[in-house]
Amino acid sequence: MAVDLSMPVLVVDDYKTMVRIIRNLLKQIGFEDVDEASDGVEALSKLKERQYGLVISDWNMEPMTGYELLKQVRDDTDLSALPFIMVTAEAKSENVIAAKKAGVNNYIVKPFNAQTLKSKIDTVFDS
Repeated sequence: MAVDLSMPVLVVDDYKTMVRIIRNLLKQIGFEDVDEASDGVEALSKLKERQYGLVISDWNMEPMTGYELLKQVRDDTDLSALPFIMVTAEAKSENVIAAKKAGVNNYIVKPFNAQTLKSKIDTVFDS
């Protein structure tokens, strides 16, 4: 299944610069409809208002981490199948294992470029 570049993507990060970087990378890949949330709480309310095709979320956020957001998304019957990619600065194996157990679709370690992001997204939609 090819990636639908017209689907809305939600980028969740409490660091504005990182949101801008990911937004620009998504635009380079060809995504037009990129929305943002500054934390897990805001992301959850946006996910209830609108249908997104993909969530790209940072791990380390306050007050709700990306991991907690992932667990809430997976526990919500309306959202449980939503593709979810976690972004983190450090690839601690226990974090990767915890995220995989919680149902993350893929994992990206910062810093990354458009090609890496595209291949991670492609993997999610090809699986």
